[in-house]
Amino acid sequence: MEFISPVLNYAQLAPILIVLAGALIGVLIEAFAPRASRFSSQLFITIFSLVASFAALVRVRNESSTDAAMGSVAFDGAGVLLQGSILIIAILSTFLIADQENFTALAASVPGSEEERTALQTDLRVTEVFPLTLFAVAGMLLFPLSSDLITLFVALEVLSLPLYLMAGLARRRRLLSQESALKYFLLGAFSSAFFLLGIAYLYGYSGSITLVGIQQSVVGGAGNDVFLLLGVAFVSVGLLFKVGAVPFHAWSPDVYQGAPTAVTGFMAAATKVAAFGAILRIFYVSFANAEWSWKPAMVVIAIITMVFGSAVAITQRDVKRMLAYSSIAHAGFLLSGVIALSKSGLDASIFYLFAYGIATVGAFGIVTLVRDSSGEVGDLNRWSGLGKRSPILASTFALFLLAFAGIPLTSGFVGKFSIFSAAYESGSTSILIAGVLSSAIAAFFYIRVIVLMFFKDPVEDGTSVVIPSALTTVTISVSAVVTLILGVYPAPLIDFITNTALFIR
Repeated sequence: MEFISPVLNYAQLAPILIVLAGALIGVLIEAFAPRASRFSSQLFITIFSLVASFAALVRVRNESSTDAAMGSVAFDGAGVLLQGSILIIAILSTFLIADQENFTALAASVPGSEEERTALQTDLRVTEVFPLTLFAVAGMLLFPLSSDLITLFVALEVLSLPLYLMAGLARRRRLLSQESALKYFLLGAFSSAFFLLGIAYLYGYSGSITLVGIQQSVVGGAGNDVFLLLGVAFVSVGLLFKVGAVPFHAWSPDVYQGAPTAVTGFMAAATKVAAFGAILRIFYVSFANAEWSWKPAMVVIAIITMVFGSAVAITQRDVKRMLAYSSIAHAGFLLSGVIALSKSGLDASIFYLFAYGIATVGAFGIVTLVRDSSGEVGDLNRWSGLGKRSPILASTFALFLLAFAGIPLTSGFVGKFSIFSAAYESGSTSILIAGVLSSAIAAFFYIRVIVLMFFKDPVEDGTSVVIPSALTTVTISVSAVVTLILGVYPAPLIDFITNTALFIR
């Protein structure tokens, strides 16, 4: 058998390769560097890798190719936008994670015994989180660019496995954190099994593992439609699990609550961009001519996801669980862009993913700062009067909540307007009605939190607001500014996305 040497376009693959190289260097630092120097070294390598990856992406942003890695990676405009969004969110998340890891100076200001403060200082010095973050980012960068099902599955596992570990790193809440990691791992394993089964059925249908090969088989109608239906269904299960759509959402609230808050912000924002990027590519490229096989079911899932996420969020008393159900509702909104199956749907989805991801990182950054002697305060009742104790922090959190609710002059309004407009143009009136009603329900619980912060008297229950360090301040400030700018003047980014977003086949 003749050996064929691989032909790779290293310039187009550079963003992924740089992040992978940084992750490998991080593993070596973790293994051989003295403990005292690990944190600074890991932080430098992580930030440098992400910034260098973004620079490499900017350098090749105008290129497009289906042969970046022998037909298994498609480098195009939509992929560039998704990769850029992931890298920006990852940089902001790394600042947040690093601040939580280097918590020594801030821990001294937290009330409690000397033993508790010492435990707080040492608990979060888990430097292996940095290479794990880079491995996850590398998988996320590859996921929306994968143009064959095997590469897609490998990317799914590369991004998922580090996240399972990162979810279990909250040592101050060891049992809850480890429980969340175990649930995430077990349910993730089931979803991966469904995904593999779907790959097998799609291969049986088309005789090809490439997205274009499957699309050609769909157009030609040469395969067995039963295999196509089963393949689409099982692949969809694997992907919908990653975005937390109903009924594959069960892991989200527990993992969001149990994982370290900075890691939760990273997972909630970056994973959604990567997973929806992959969903958009698969459905827009492979299944666009087989709407009859998936669109009715996807419409039902989107509507149930919107309504369920918004309705259940009202009953939550923990801020992280509330944000988890909020993210479930947003997954339903984003499915509207998939169902639209149009250029405007693709543009709106990419804008929404970026805007939502930035706001999510900022919101979880603020959650890390509301604490008592035992750690973060998740009980919403204890956030009463936060606007009087820390007006700037509460005002910024209110901005993010208003963005999630889709209130005008925030990025969330522009995102929802764009994605619902695309759904309406495609004839999905039911999606539009359900989306507007769900947004109204969601606005209730977001505004309820704002009322709690600004119009309730503070209770002296040991809750305090930690003064943020420079790293957390940068993350929250950038997130707030971007959220506001995209709400007031979104035209430049919308025009850039419109001119760039394209899937090549």
